[in-house]
Formats: sequence, structure tokens, C-alpha cells
Amino acid sequence: MKLWQKENTSVSELIERFTVGRDKEFDLLLAAYDVQGSIAHVQMLGEQGLMTREESATAVEALKDIAQTIAGGGFRIDEGVEDVHSQVELLLTQRIDTGKKIHSGRSRNDQVAVDIKLYLRAAVLTLRDEVKLLFDLLQGQSEKYKDKLLPGYTHLQIAMPSSFGLWFGAYAESLVDDLELVAAAYAVANKNPLGSGAGYGSSFPLNRTRTTELLNFGGLNYNSVYAQMTRGKTEKIVAMGCASVAATLGRLAMDCCLYLNQNFGFISFPAELTTGSSIMPHKKNPDVFELIRAKCNRIQSVPNELTLLLANLPSGYHRDLQLTKEILFPALEELNACLQLARLMLSSIEVKDDILHDEKYKYLFSVEAVNELVNKGVPFRDAYRQVGNSIEEGRFSFDQEQGLHHTHEGSIGNLSTKEIAAAMDAVLNKF
Repeated sequence: MKLWQKENTSVSELIERFTVGRDKEFDLLLAAYDVQGSIAHVQMLGEQGLMTREESATAVEALKDIAQTIAGGGFRIDEGVEDVHSQVELLLTQRIDTGKKIHSGRSRNDQVAVDIKLYLRAAVLTLRDEVKLLFDLLQGQSEKYKDKLLPGYTHLQIAMPSSFGLWFGAYAESLVDDLELVAAAYAVANKNPLGSGAGYGSSFPLNRTRTTELLNFGGLNYNSVYAQMTRGKTEKIVAMGCASVAATLGRLAMDCCLYLNQNFGFISFPAELTTGSSIMPHKKNPDVFELIRAKCNRIQSVPNELTLLLANLPSGYHRDLQLTKEILFPALEELNACLQLARLMLSSIEVKDDILHDEKYKYLFSVEAVNELVNKGVPFRDAYRQVGNSIEEGRFSFDQEQGLHHTHEGSIGNLSTKEIAAAMDAVLNKF
């Protein structure tokens, strides 16, 4: 029996298979949160007189017992049971007769909304922690390799001197801005929709402020219609935060693929972190970074996929929203895996020495030569012309041994590592 099914009706097996789809698979991820939401709801019902205090306390203990089963990996959705909400209620009513009372003042739409908010709130915090771990590694590598120079490129043409300190630090600071979006997603996920019922509230004297406190939400989705409208919207905003992190990670992966290429030859990795070829014995392929790049590109498509799913939906609940789980939940898992593998790879990176001593990089220093003339009093346009002519005539040279003198904030000689770390701390305080 379904929660909504009448005794004298039945459902076509084909219809049931189509409408359930992969929902049970992703519902297992929501089980602990469904119990968590039910415990708060039952406590509130007892406080409001909609259950006796004794009934409420008994139900809470039974729900905690179900939570232990879930934590131990023994939770399953039985054959013929529609979803996680039905399974939790079934297990509860098998334990106590008063389990049938816990749905008072609550809709399944209500349950799904709060379960997903709780799940996404926890998932966003996990993502935050994974991003912070990569950030810390990038900052550490930035300081470790700050004196190792490499070519900078514009249009993929040799441009100006850069450094590994600058390169690692750039991606660290990029993650700061990415976490700004993730923090905004957390703020949206951290609002309680429970008590909105099917989207139009309830005639029961519910205390939604109390369930907000019990579930440690930062606030309440007040309007019951809007509380239901946050389904899909919350997922899309979380997906935008994920996409931003994925964009940074995918770009970093692309750099690593280029820099490992023999024509660049800036970096290398231990043999056990690369793969080979079935016929070319010299190959050391960056398969991990290629897959990170591919997976992160796919993750960046998730907000658009959710946008198309949600487009033109009127207010109220619609079954379309069921599909948000199978779009977003795997993306969250993949992004965390990509972050972890990027940390593994970059913690073992090997950086080549004296890259810029290669003759092909001598024009990297043309701007340094121009600036040297300007510092001697030559107008910039005249200095630019002089150096340009020397390049055209094959006379250009620059003494690298005199070193580079970049001192402004965020330059080769002043990476602003502490300031970037402080910016990250400020973002983390928003969670």
C-alpha cells in the first residue's frame, strides 16, 4: 500500500515502475535525514498537544532506534514500499501503534522538502571541507615553489615570467571566490520548509519555529507556498556553487595536462600516479587530470540541466521535481572525488628547475627590458619601440641573473599568501 492509496484502488505496474524510476536508489541517501525530520516533527506534536507527551517520547525513541539501523547500514526499502518516507513510517508502526499519528500536520511533499534541505546542507558542508583541504595544499605548494619560475602565456603564446608560487596561488584564490557561491547555497539550504504541508499550511496548531530550532536550521521558509517552491530552486543554487568549484578544478586539471606534456615539460608525477600505453612504452599519461577535466565539465552542466527541468513550472508541487535528486546527488559525489584526487596528485607533483634558461623563453623578458629602460628615464612608448626593434633585428638579450623585481601585491615577489588565507577564513565564517 502507498501512503496515498485507497483500499479499493490499484496502480498499474507499468505506471508504478515509470513514476518511481530511480527514486528508491537516491532515497536511501535521505533515510537518516527523514528520521531526523520526523523526530523534530514528533517532538513538536507532543509539545503542541497533537500527541500526548508519552506518545511523542515513545515515538522519538523508536525513531532513534531506526536511525541506528540506518547508521549501521541495515536499512532497506522493502519490495512494495513506495519510498523512504513510507519505509520509515512502516518501521515505526511495526514498533509502536502510535506511529500512525506522526503524519499529522505533515505532507509527503513536506517530508521530501525538509529531507533534501537537510541532505544538501550536510553535503555543502562536506564540499566546503574538501575545498578547504585543496586550498591549504595549494597555498603550501605556492610557498614551497615560489622561487621556481615558469613561462606565463596569453593566447597560449609565450608572454611574461610567472612562477609556480603564482600559479598555485592563483587557483587557491579562485577557490575563495568559489566558496562564496557555496556559502550562498548553504544559506539557502539552511532554511526550514517543514510544516508547509502540501504547500498550503495546516489547520493544526503547528509550531514551525520549534522544528526550526530542533533541526538547527538557520531560519525558516515562512510562506508555505514558497517553502514548496524551494524544491528544485535549492538544488539549482547548490549546483551553481558546485559548478563554480568544478570550473576552477577543471581549469587546473587542463594546466596540469599541458605542463606534463613533453613540449612543455614543466612538471612530472611519480609513475604510479600516471598510466601507460599498450604499444608505446614511453608514455606517462595524465589520465587522472583528464578525467577530472571531463567530470568537472559535466558538473558545470548540472545547473543548466536543472534549469531546463524546472522551466515554466507553476507554483505548487510537481512530480518533475523528483528528478532533481538523480541529477544533483551524483554530481556532488563526483565533485568531492575530483577534489580528493586533485589533492593526491598535487601533493606528489615534481617541478622542473631552471625552465626559463631554455633559449626559446628569452622573449619572456621583453617587458622587463622595457621597464628597465623606463626606470632609467626613457618614456614608455620609446622604450617599447627600442625593445621591439631589437627583437625584430635579432639583437634582444636580457640578463636573467639580475633577477626579477616584482614587489606589488599578488606578484611573483609578493604572493599575498596570508591575505588570501584571511579571505578564505572570512568566507568560511559565513557557514
